[in-house]
Amino acid sequence: MSTRTSVDLPGFCHVNPIPAASRIGPFVATGALTGRDPVTGEMAPDADQQFAHVFAHVRTLMAELGGTTDDILKMTFHLADPNDREALNREWLAMFPDPANRPARQAIAAQLDRGAVVHCDLFAVLSD
Repeated sequence: MSTRTSVDLPGFCHVNPIPAASRIGPFVATGALTGRDPVTGEMAPDADQQFAHVFAHVRTLMAELGGTTDDILKMTFHLADPNDREALNREWLAMFPDPANRPARQAIAAQLDRGAVVHCDLFAVLSD
């Protein structure tokens, strides 16, 4: 039987007592990854920067786990403003340029707090 392991992420932490992600065997699920600057810990002032930070956190997390973004099966984005899809799509296409090799994605409108315009969570399956 596999044991659940909390995964911390350098340059990222939650206000609440939860890890950035949790892993059981090859399966990884995250909590909300936000647009906080990985150096200062401050929420970025605009959508473009917040989305860039979210995708940077995703890259860092996958590297910390010994995986890559190719191991991501699904990503969900909670958007304070659904019109921010242009910023989302710009980062999405930079991370996943091949239309034949992208994870599933869902983007939904949400009421977010602490100045966040985006929260992202993901599910990944790590390779052996």
